[in-house]
Amino acid sequence: MELGIGIGWRPEIADAVEELQGVDWVEVVAENICPGHLPAALARLRSRGTRVIPHGVSLGLGGADRPSQQRLADLAERAVALDAPLVTEHIAFVRAGGVLTASPQLEAGHLLPVPRTWDALKVLCENVRIAQDSLPVPLALENIAALISWPDEELTQGQFLAELVERTGVGLLIDVANLHTNHVNFGEDPSKALDELPVEAIAYVHVAGGVERDGVWHDTHAHPVTEPVLDVLRELRSRVSPPGVLLERDDDFPPAAELATELRTIRETVTAGSRGTAPTAVPHGEARAAEGTDSGRRGEAGASAGPEARPQVQGEAADSSPGARERVALAQAALLSALVAGTPAPEGFNPGRLRVQIRALAAKRADVVAKVAPELPEILGTGYRNAFLGYAKTHPMRAGYRQDALDFAEQLLVAGRPEDDSARRALTRWWEERAAPHPPRRSARIVRAARAALVRR
Repeated sequence: MELGIGIGWRPEIADAVEELQGVDWVEVVAENICPGHLPAALARLRSRGTRVIPHGVSLGLGGADRPSQQRLADLAERAVALDAPLVTEHIAFVRAGGVLTASPQLEAGHLLPVPRTWDALKVLCENVRIAQDSLPVPLALENIAALISWPDEELTQGQFLAELVERTGVGLLIDVANLHTNHVNFGEDPSKALDELPVEAIAYVHVAGGVERDGVWHDTHAHPVTEPVLDVLRELRSRVSPPGVLLERDDDFPPAAELATELRTIRETVTAGSRGTAPTAVPHGEARAAEGTDSGRRGEAGASAGPEARPQVQGEAADSSPGARERVALAQAALLSALVAGTPAPEGFNPGRLRVQIRALAAKRADVVAKVAPELPEILGTGYRNAFLGYAKTHPMRAGYRQDALDFAEQLLVAGRPEDDSARRALTRWWEERAAPHPPRRSARIVRAARAALVRR
């Protein structure tokens, strides 16, 4: 399935995307689309025959819990509504805690890296199989950018991806910007990763911009694509002709002319060709059908890495290793609690990088809450960001961004803030319209504070 050159569709650039020349397809954030009420600009693109692929961010297939059947049903509904040829998600975890750890479930609010261990691989593969059985179209998974790395990892990035494809037949969404991120942040060689992974399983490729601060690369999707990222794209193109390449931009959107220039540069980079003859990527369905005939060759990369490096077939039990789930659950819950709830950091993590990740997660929360509840920064003005970051230090997100916005507003009102009377009245009205007839009474606040103190212990 050839896709061509695409761009991430966002409401902020909907008009520009509609007018851009040379856009063969678009990708939408699945959670931001309501199947029965597509934005008019997106509906017009579809009517012109432009392919639309939903890109999920909340499944958390790399987490210890089995994927939510409701989230899978929602993703499937969007795939059908958009007549999508496939859906994509991330190799990441986004929440931890809960039943497996007998602790409160916490939300990261962003994508966090999965430990590249045999336990985590086993859990991820089982979760992927559950997702594949629930979706009406093929699934492809994306490698993520990371600010932190797990200690004592047992596989390289390329080996981990190769084993994932070998055991599940899932497609790959390779983000070359994320390969560059991991090169800067952890010294991982993009060329080695590309050599180790099964390039024939690539469904399409992401390209995005970022920025380096104090020796750490941040995958912002808010900056122009840099030459080193294009170099990784060239490396990939020298090995395979990817079915599609897509430009991601999620913030600080430039004029349409700049987007057009970036798209043209990406097209020229891909069209420039490879060193020699590059194989064409095999469509996901064909790759999965050929799994049995190709497993010997692809399995060689991980065969010497550990006793678990054996192909697993689709028909195996849905939960072949409950012990692995429990071990992964405890590790992920301990890390996420340190990142969002202020508990001690697990051993082996780089303290400096953990602080960077903590700040990044809090900033991400502040930015997304401002988008889902734009009235809050309007009411609070320039004090919004500092107020939210202060709230985030002691209040982990537990139920998504919309609830986070309500909880933030409630905490401000409980504390008698903002100090300006008119702003406080406006915030009270906003909260009452969305949450309850009145802010919580003193007795309810005391009970909540007591419960929170017990949790922190």
